[in-house]
Amino acid sequence: MGNFSIKQKYFKFILYLVVIVLINIVGITLFFRADLTRDKIYSLSPASQEVVATLSEPLSIKVFFSKDLPAPHNNTGRFLRDLLEEYAAKNKKYFNYTFYNVTPEEGTLMGKTDENRDMAKNYGIQPIQIRIMENDEIKFKNAYMGLVIIHGDLIEKIEAITTTNGLEYQLTTAIQKMNNKVSALLRLDEKVTVTMYLSSSLNDIASLIGLDQLPLMGKAVADTIEKLNNKSLGILEFKTIDISDKEKLDAIGEKYDLMALSWPAIPEKNISADSGAAGLVIEFKDKITTLPLISVMELPIIGTTYQMADPAALEEELNTIVEKLIGINKDIGFLSDHGTHSLMPDRLAMMQGRPSQAMQVFNTLVSSRYSIKPIALRDGAIPDGLSALIIARPTQKFSDDELFRIDQALMKGTNIAFISDSFNEIMPQQGGMGMPPSYEPIDTGLEKLLAHYGVTIKKAYVLDKQSYKHQAPQNMGGGEQNIYFAPMLKEKTINNAPEFMDNIKGLVAMQISPLELVQENIDKDKVAVTKLLSSSDESWLMEGNINLNPMFISPPESTDEMKSYDLAYLLEGSFTSYFKGKAIPEKELGEKDIKEGDSKKQNEKNTLEGFTARHTFLETSKPAKLFILPCSQMLQDNMLDPQGRTTNATFILNIIDHLNDEDKIAQLRSKQQTLNPIADTTPFDRGIIKTFNIIVLPILVILFGLLVLAKRTSRKKKIASRFNA
Repeated sequence: MGNFSIKQKYFKFILYLVVIVLINIVGITLFFRADLTRDKIYSLSPASQEVVATLSEPLSIKVFFSKDLPAPHNNTGRFLRDLLEEYAAKNKKYFNYTFYNVTPEEGTLMGKTDENRDMAKNYGIQPIQIRIMENDEIKFKNAYMGLVIIHGDLIEKIEAITTTNGLEYQLTTAIQKMNNKVSALLRLDEKVTVTMYLSSSLNDIASLIGLDQLPLMGKAVADTIEKLNNKSLGILEFKTIDISDKEKLDAIGEKYDLMALSWPAIPEKNISADSGAAGLVIEFKDKITTLPLISVMELPIIGTTYQMADPAALEEELNTIVEKLIGINKDIGFLSDHGTHSLMPDRLAMMQGRPSQAMQVFNTLVSSRYSIKPIALRDGAIPDGLSALIIARPTQKFSDDELFRIDQALMKGTNIAFISDSFNEIMPQQGGMGMPPSYEPIDTGLEKLLAHYGVTIKKAYVLDKQSYKHQAPQNMGGGEQNIYFAPMLKEKTINNAPEFMDNIKGLVAMQISPLELVQENIDKDKVAVTKLLSSSDESWLMEGNINLNPMFISPPESTDEMKSYDLAYLLEGSFTSYFKGKAIPEKELGEKDIKEGDSKKQNEKNTLEGFTARHTFLETSKPAKLFILPCSQMLQDNMLDPQGRTTNATFILNIIDHLNDEDKIAQLRSKQQTLNPIADTTPFDRGIIKTFNIIVLPILVILFGLLVLAKRTSRKKKIASRFNA
């Protein structure tokens, strides 16, 4: 082997140095990075890219973040800067951000720093206290770790960014919330068409059917459309059609589900036989919604009555429908009567020592993205503009008329989440100390509606050997105790195939009931059925005599008595009305509804014979979704975390997002999940893995070392033989 000269060594050194410098220059100008994580937690989600790309007006983010923070907060600041850079890259025109120095530095003027701190204070960003390790001591210091988002006149703030977990979700949903309506309106490439079918022939019979104000309806609707146009950048195109021909009305009624009236000649009133209709058809692209201006109602004793839409409420109802059609509606209905859970704590129950059964955490989490509207069925109909309706644990009986309104909401395309319980827990009365609660089956009448759509809830609780474990008190022997009525759902029991279920790897379901499909009621060509949750193969049922004392629950001796049970279903498609082929149910009258004199007047109106109404309700639904989960405990405050980061909270919120066609947001939220449970293995499998790690792996390392040593020895011998050494 020859010796390299000094010049050659220096030449190589300089050449390598130049190459390194050039590589760094290329790296600066052609920067890229690859996110190799499974859930792409360091890359912008499609939802984030779409939200920031649709900005049509400037959006600014002011970041107040202290410098030189210790770990892990320094990583949080770096992650935030990288994340904002990713946002800016997707919309350089309208998205910008600025980091403001709030940390005084030696040798610099304090004025600018104080000014930045005052700015942060004015925006409501206050320093938070963090713990640091310094000189082997634990100390506390104040640090700014917040930001403000400014979009037009709107301001949103995140006061404390202490972790990277869920940060992208917070930013994207805040930006979407601020930008949604304005950008959506500016992006529309075509107008929303509102067609009013209002037959002038109806004016002849208006007074006979109790609608004296009907002749004024046309002007009221036109004025409402004009107001909405002024608020919505003129996106509405309004037209009026006057039709009285029966055949044309039938064709329009068949196409748009628009109710049409027909009546015979009434010579004594100088009224000739004719037909008419009154309704609004709102169209946008391939989406159509019908808003009746006259509806038919069946009342006890009184019979058939006609009701006119309230002109005062028309603007809000039209606005919600239009927003739903163009995809910016955020209104969710929450059934507030029939004994459903309350969104706020029951103070009286808490004072009496009873569980409040409130859903305050659920309310907070959902309200951050949607507007929740309480819906009392006893007070009126379900608004057409709702994107979804949540029915959470009703306990009181529904009348047929109320079931009809729920059915028609689904037929109109309102997605419904039915989250129920099979039993009502009755606590013992005073003097029954030590007595266990009793459990009465809940029968609200909704069961027959669900069975018609294709799902039944069995009056039983699912118990599972794969269940939640808690530490038993010492007076009960200590150790871990299985809570069999709280199944731990994981691995194969969770369907991760739907996008909104991605990364949901573990759930706790307490007091959940089994579901069964009614196959003969499901039209597989029109309705897609997706099983979302199930119990393990080591499950069994508790039915009949319910006793949830863990001390008295034990698994069956035979595995033949155990099997998996379905726990949650999602049905999507076009449903058939439960009331198809049936008469419209009568509406129950309240004390304030109608006085005796009014009843007489209404009966006089109903002496008119020959009045017929066609297309009075929908018999087939528009595309809709029905979610069924027989476990209201999953909505309780003790099952959800206020930050919405646990898998239970993520699952519930993702379901609501899916019902509102926000699957991309659901996927974005799933990125923040950190639960990654270890797959269950048998003792034999665990023994094989341990043996491999303890014995086989070291042997492989030794063999590899011997192989390298042998190769080097062989190379030395070859070199020695070549130079006759």
